Amino acid sequence: MRVEDVTVRFAGLTALDGVGFTVEPGSIHALIGPNGAGKSTCFNVLSGVCRPASGSVRFGDHELTRLRPHRIAALGIARTFQNIVMTAGTVADNLMLGRHVLTRAGFAATALRLPSAVREQRVHRERAREIAELVGLGRLFDTPVALLSYGDRKRVEMARALCLEPRLLLLDEPVAGMNSAERQRTAETVRAVREELGLSVLIVEHDMGLVMRLADAVTVLDFGRRIAGGAPDEVRHDPAVLRAYLGTGKEEVPDPDPDPDPEPGSGPDPGPDSQERQEEEHSA
Repeated sequence: MRVEDVTVRFAGLTALDGVGFTVEPGSIHALIGPNGAGKSTCFNVLSGVCRPASGSVRFGDHELTRLRPHRIAALGIARTFQNIVMTAGTVADNLMLGRHVLTRAGFAATALRLPSAVREQRVHRERAREIAELVGLGRLFDTPVALLSYGDRKRVEMARALCLEPRLLLLDEPVAGMNSAERQRTAETVRAVREELGLSVLIVEHDMGLVMRLADAVTVLDFGRRIAGGAPDEVRHDPAVLRAYLGTGKEEVPDPDPDPDPEPGSGPDPGPDSQERQEEEHSA
């Protein structure tokens, strides 16, 4: 995926200002920045939820900026969200929703349980089970989602996106609210997904330790602008990143969190610009 000079404005507010970066095939690319930096807006552009005022987003030979979300999904781009979106029912029920775009049988054939529709549903269910195994949900496949832990519900969200058979997976804060053990497990799952399925991953995440350990490349946004990009070791020493993301007086981005099991929502003081950034993020 190649993002070039993307600008997004909302009622006079510039949420993204000429942002550009490239997600290489088979890579894990992290998009980071303080609250209000424009990360969620960028994801909304890539997934077709938001149309930019200018710029280009190309995925292979396809221009995405004028396509609707379902058309983008059909091209092989799947997304998770910050807030868990679940239906009632079991893990299997939720994963089968992700197979809907790949289903050929029509509503009538499915409702009448015609042999061709039954065979197709059986194939999709077996594939959903394979994906559940890949993300560590195999033993929970027939379990109601209401009985799952928070971390397992987040993995259901990832598995449902994978059921679209994407070539690019967009993960929006996949470890938010998790404890240390759950974060590590999710990081291992992302690596396994990349290796087993050969897809690319673009991840928005505030856990800097996880980003530095997991990503092949990092793009940093601040107030809607791209201020740095490159390998994790390059980005963690970049003066612009230190000023924008961590404040002054530090030499590099820290690796693991010092608190092995922080409370959800805890973390370092975001600094005096926090309220302004949060207001910008909400407006986006």
